[in-house]
Amino acid sequence: MLNVMIADDNDGMRLVLRKAIEKAGHKIVAEGVSGEDAVEKAEQARPDVIFMDIEMPNTDGVEAARRIQDIDPRIFLIFATAHEEYRKEAFEVYAFDYLVKPFEVRRVSETLERIDNLRSGRMEAAIPAPKPQRSSKLLLRHKDGISLVDAADIILIQRENRSTVIYTPTEKHVTSETLSELEQRLPSDRFFRCHKSYIINVERITRIYPYGRWTYIVKLKDTDLDALMTQERYATLQEYFK
Repeated sequence: MLNVMIADDNDGMRLVLRKAIEKAGHKIVAEGVSGEDAVEKAEQARPDVIFMDIEMPNTDGVEAARRIQDIDPRIFLIFATAHEEYRKEAFEVYAFDYLVKPFEVRRVSETLERIDNLRSGRMEAAIPAPKPQRSSKLLLRHKDGISLVDAADIILIQRENRSTVIYTPTEKHVTSETLSELEQRLPSDRFFRCHKSYIINVERITRIYPYGRWTYIVKLKDTDLDALMTQERYATLQEYFK
């Protein structure tokens, strides 16, 4: 069962989506009526999936989606809108699907079924790991001072709750530095910017499988965490392994 949030300023559309989602066997955990409301509710409820309208008061759905991704980039975003012309902007924030109103109700259940299948780890594709390379230590700035982390121990770096978080097999480091700043300082033969919200250690990759039309899930050794990878970066990674 998926935890689903609806963000739409139209009462009737929220009702239609609510009935379709519940009929498909999933749970509504929050509803938002504006862009700002959507960001706040998403941060509180942490849904698996958000059905997002685009033209809403205060903040539009695309900007709300960008802000939600900085909180949790693993949330599946599905735009449900009457406006076809925003499709390009929607997929720039890695939307899983784009439903144009009026859409058939079955499209809701079909999309949720695909997400459920992806979350179950189906459609996996193995990818080999490259040979290890020598790495140096990384100095990290944070509110309590600085820390030194061996770059070879880093599994994953991601944006999380509006901060940058670095994961090793035994530790979690929170830093004020941006992903771009860290990317410049990390060994390029080992670390790969796979998504605007993620940097991964390519030696830790075990599997990659589709997460949506333009995105992939990356499974990593020595952690239960995973990362997102865009279609463009997936193509780059294939060249890397060649």
